[in-house]
Amino acid sequence: MNELLQPDAPIVLVDDDVDVSRAVARILTINGYNNVIAVNDSRRVLPFLQEKGASLVFLDITMPHMQGDELLQEIVAHYPHLPVIMATATESVDMVVGCMKKGAFDYITKPLNSGRLLACISGALEVRELRRENEALRGKEQDHQPRQPDLFHDSVTGNREVLNIFHYIEQIGPSAQPVLISGETGVGKELAARAIHRASGRSGRFVAVNAAGIDDDVFADTLFGHVRGAYTGATGNREGQIVKAASGTLFLDEIGDLSMKSQVKLLRLLQEKEFHPLGADIPQTSDARIIVATNRNIEEMLVAGAFRKDLYFRLNAHHVHLPPLRERYDDLPLLIPHFVKLAAAEFGKKQFSVPAELYTLLANYSFPGNIRELKAMIFDAVSRQEGTILGLEPFAVNMGLNEPKDARDKGDADAGAVSFGDELPSMKEVRYQLAREALKRAGGNISIAARLIGLTRQSLSQFIRNNDIPLSHPASEG
Repeated sequence: MNELLQPDAPIVLVDDDVDVSRAVARILTINGYNNVIAVNDSRRVLPFLQEKGASLVFLDITMPHMQGDELLQEIVAHYPHLPVIMATATESVDMVVGCMKKGAFDYITKPLNSGRLLACISGALEVRELRRENEALRGKEQDHQPRQPDLFHDSVTGNREVLNIFHYIEQIGPSAQPVLISGETGVGKELAARAIHRASGRSGRFVAVNAAGIDDDVFADTLFGHVRGAYTGATGNREGQIVKAASGTLFLDEIGDLSMKSQVKLLRLLQEKEFHPLGADIPQTSDARIIVATNRNIEEMLVAGAFRKDLYFRLNAHHVHLPPLRERYDDLPLLIPHFVKLAAAEFGKKQFSVPAELYTLLANYSFPGNIRELKAMIFDAVSRQEGTILGLEPFAVNMGLNEPKDARDKGDADAGAVSFGDELPSMKEVRYQLAREALKRAGGNISIAARLIGLTRQSLSQFIRNNDIPLSHPASEG
């Protein structure tokens, strides 16, 4: 198994004293930093950074050839977002202030204190991550096509907001920090998680675990595994999903369903990078990246005390929010033929032509189940279709448009209630405005407009003629 580098870019130690470099490297390695490189000649630092990059530079001030403060200026000029920690054998206030003014992140005095050293390193890496996050957010606000479209081969979209999310995923992919994906049921949260995994370049697997309805013991056993004899029936060792995700990504779906006890176990995994299989005394370490998803409002759960704040802040290092389908109707012309093609192949049928009226009909539906519901609708319609043109009837049935209007509304009388001014309109005026609005939403298609307000096509057509209602588009009887 290839060991995952931590951090993802090297910590560069620049000191002409080889013994000091070795001591610092040993402290960092013991504490989990395994991507550390020493450069003992200050003249080689800039060429190294240009070729290899770095997550931070630990730089001695006093060196031959090129002094540390001179090299600091060069690094800041060429790599302004790269944190530099200065090391000095003196506590000269002027020297320290001068280095900080030139752009040093922090300084540490020799002889080195391991606690102070680790605090400096940890703080610098966190700042680097925040800077990278901010750059990604700035990129997210711009309209970018993904640079690596293959990362999103299983997603179909032309929507600007979603494309910006793709660009954001490309930016945060290399990060080792957790990712929180939020969005309603059926918006494609697992697809986004898989794209993040592909963007990470990690050599390990993508392992998905659905946390919905799992109690504490099952969660721990599923995630961490167990050793033989851990409980009655544990006749052998079982490898947890976190082990299978080594050097890869662990995706936890429905994170909002976790109990407080399970949240504590997940928090320990995130903080310590270690876990105990059930029945084991010795902890194991994990380098898996954690991605979680939820369709619940975590902020409301925090207020209600149903979700731990410390866990939320750990998980929310990067946040991807996926919009519902009703906010991206412009994707229907791409999604509908895509799913029709998949469904026809699945059922061994010839390709169907999609009538223009179907796009209009579906653009007037809220899709509570989002893309998953659209796909299910299309597969159901294709499975029933006998002719060459995809019919509207199966969609109308699934949308509930074949039920009487009063039956559809009975469950929630106030849902979508109409607002009235101080003076109430007459019933004729209400009917007139309702018919006009239905025709507007239906693009002038009388059959679809009639379905939307629970009338027959003949009744609405007669009402339109009797009241001289204008059509915004050429009349279509469907």
